[in-house]
Amino acid sequence: MSKAYGTVYLVGAGPGDPGLITVKGRECIQKADVLVYDYLAAPSHLAHAKKGAEIIYVGKKGGNHTLSQDGINALLVEKAQSGATVTRLKGGDPFIFGRGGEEAEVLIEAGVSFEVVPGVTSAIAAPAYAGIPLTHRKFTATLSMVAGHEDPDKENSNINWEAISKSGTIVFFMGVRNLPNIVSKLIACGKPSETPVALIRWGTTTHQETVAGTLSTIVSDVEKAGLKSPSIIVVGEVVTLRDTMKWFENRPLFGKRVVITRARTQSSGLTAKLMELGADCLEAPVIEIEPIEGSAAVDDALTTLNAYDWIVFTSVNGVATFFDRLFEKGLDARALGSLKTACIGPSTAAELKKYGIGTDILPKSYIAESVVEAFQSQAMEGVKVLLPRAEEARPVIPVELGKMGAHVNEVAIYRTTLDASSTEKVADALSQGDVDMVTFTSSSTVRNFVAMIPNGDLSLMDKVTVACIGPVTEETARELGLTPHLVAETYTIDGLVETIIKASK
Repeated sequence: MSKAYGTVYLVGAGPGDPGLITVKGRECIQKADVLVYDYLAAPSHLAHAKKGAEIIYVGKKGGNHTLSQDGINALLVEKAQSGATVTRLKGGDPFIFGRGGEEAEVLIEAGVSFEVVPGVTSAIAAPAYAGIPLTHRKFTATLSMVAGHEDPDKENSNINWEAISKSGTIVFFMGVRNLPNIVSKLIACGKPSETPVALIRWGTTTHQETVAGTLSTIVSDVEKAGLKSPSIIVVGEVVTLRDTMKWFENRPLFGKRVVITRARTQSSGLTAKLMELGADCLEAPVIEIEPIEGSAAVDDALTTLNAYDWIVFTSVNGVATFFDRLFEKGLDARALGSLKTACIGPSTAAELKKYGIGTDILPKSYIAESVVEAFQSQAMEGVKVLLPRAEEARPVIPVELGKMGAHVNEVAIYRTTLDASSTEKVADALSQGDVDMVTFTSSSTVRNFVAMIPNGDLSLMDKVTVACIGPVTEETARELGLTPHLVAETYTIDGLVETIIKASK
């Protein structure tokens, strides 16, 4: 092996659920100079590629090959021989009907070092997500995995149909087009026509679709359902367990397309929570958090913190941006040692706690009015309050605290700007009627999302559930012509998720 060559990692990406990739597989994505991926590798894996990595799609779909297998082989060799670290990302497992063995042989011949990172194969994962255990003591102890795209009637078949027909459970890969031939061959080899069969399309993803029947009915069942590739075929008595064991498709938001409009840096938490409930999340950040640089007001506030009695934080972004600027000044949390603190919402308080500071006031309700109400128990005459927050924020806090006699210094330390990077995919999804719900976590997310609606046609939202994090966001949605259907009772991400769950029951 030449030391000048890079290494090729043949990585199994798993069956579709991004969480089913191995830790080592993700590490290989992160360190790759070149990432070569196929049709069945979850697109979300690409987000883990390092900045500047070359990302090459070589997918094969329904006979339409972006690059032939020989072309893929040559590409891997070429990139590795240039000295690049190459990760070849393949759906499922690279050595189970993934042609990984062929790619390894080519690398060996070219003198390129390689490693194999096994993946979770769809043959196991898709049935599991459909509630079908492939083996079970009461039904079978034998399991066969078969390439379903081979013509069962070809003269020199590699499949021993007599042998596999005797297997307790049989799993066919990519066999939808060959289903009639597969069925007839199994029955001809002695498999009872009443044997249960299930086809699982896009297994482990939020698009998962399952059609069950028997060998005698499954062809017509699949035609009626319009089921297409990519699908796994499971034949055997274990299919009957699906009636009671199916769990993935029973999730409250299964198959629902939900648009997440939070800023890119904050969307992952909400996305993860909704995906656990079965939602198909379309991350479309419509706002970007931008620190206000070179502000004399901010610099003055940071260098005179000991002149204040209270500091009020109204958002997670406010806390994070404040401390970023504080650290840039060469200061740290000790600069707040003499101040009392107030926060809107537990998330803001939790962010503040990361810097070793607790909160003295945390109102029961997470809006500006509640903070004002909480301060009514304090003697505020002549008290100095620092309020670092977003530009163009609601005036409730400074106005009402001012009425109590406090001196409030409102300092804008960040602004929310339009993130237009998702405009095209939002417009496409709405135009195709491919959105079931949109979640809004602030007034700015509403305003910027509405600006992305094609031609301002609000009728595209007629069948879309609008979910708002609280009454302020709800009010903005109404002002802009939307109809809020769900408003969280607790104005947090967890509260929003809980409200969505209740509505889905």
